[in-house]
Amino acid sequence: MLVMREAVRSFPPAYFAMVMATGIVSLAAHLLDLSRIATALFVLNVVAYVVIAALTLLRVAWHPRALWLDLIDHRHGPTLFASVAATAVLGTQFVLLANDVAVARLLWLIATLLWLFLTYAAFTAFTIRRDKPRLAAALSGGWLLAVVAMQSVAVLSSYLAAYSESTYRIELDFLALSMWLAGGMLYVWMAALIFYRYSFVAFEPGDFSPQYWINMGAMAISTLAGSLLVLDAYDVPLLASLEPFLRGFTLFYWAAGTWWIPLLVVLTVWRHVYARSPLRYDPSYWSAVFPIGMYTACTFEMARALHLDFLYAVPRVLVYVALAVWTLAFAGMLRASVEATKSRAKR
Repeated sequence: MLVMREAVRSFPPAYFAMVMATGIVSLAAHLLDLSRIATALFVLNVVAYVVIAALTLLRVAWHPRALWLDLIDHRHGPTLFASVAATAVLGTQFVLLANDVAVARLLWLIATLLWLFLTYAAFTAFTIRRDKPRLAAALSGGWLLAVVAMQSVAVLSSYLAAYSESTYRIELDFLALSMWLAGGMLYVWMAALIFYRYSFVAFEPGDFSPQYWINMGAMAISTLAGSLLVLDAYDVPLLASLEPFLRGFTLFYWAAGTWWIPLLVVLTVWRHVYARSPLRYDPSYWSAVFPIGMYTACTFEMARALHLDFLYAVPRVLVYVALAVWTLAFAGMLRASVEATKSRAKR
């Protein structure tokens, strides 16, 4: 029991990114008619979410101070937003793959309440804290998980509005629109700091963590949310009145996300090939899997929403890239778990 308590104390909240990544790769497979793969990943994701959520709740019960210190820490606090995105992505899976609106509504409620708490607790703590770290030491792509969290709630709200035939359809679409717009503004603030970090502060190969792929992933999920709003505009007068704006900004988000991809690939090669930084498994690698799956799904939905049929070729290829990267991350996790178990057994 003591060993369990100590393991839970240091349990990384970044593991919720595994649920984010598995969920979006499953959804991308579903959109591209790879139904068996989508279902298998959905089942796995339910198990992963239950286990990770249970371990997190145990950490809340046994080590609330350790969790609180993570929340108010500039480096670790933003990673907690992965719990919001993971919950909302799983809720979207329940809508599309299981047609279970009741569970999806419950997950939507949990995600929304988590977002409210984490947003105003974390950013208040960052603001009033006296001993603030240097930007170079604290800032990473993980900060953009706050944007991903907002947009994930927007996506789930749109799917619930479209699939549940709810009397609250207008309210859900209004919430989705508001979260989409506010998330876009938050991205502008944070991306400006990240670009400054890249261009004007010393940047070593070790500084380029997998979480920087969220630079693209945040734009990809913003594209997905915008595409769903465009699709809902046919039935919702408020969205219909904004349709040209929705179309333009959705394409803007997609173009911005696409711009990041070559730079992120080059920086990854720079880190692991040129600088020979070893490629070892870390929970943060799930934050690199998520953007690839999200870019696949968002490009598919944007092509459908904006009638850009020539773009369908992109997700048809990228879905296999996303599956391959997910498989590598999962294999790395299993290998790391086996090695850790052997190491503990030798002690």
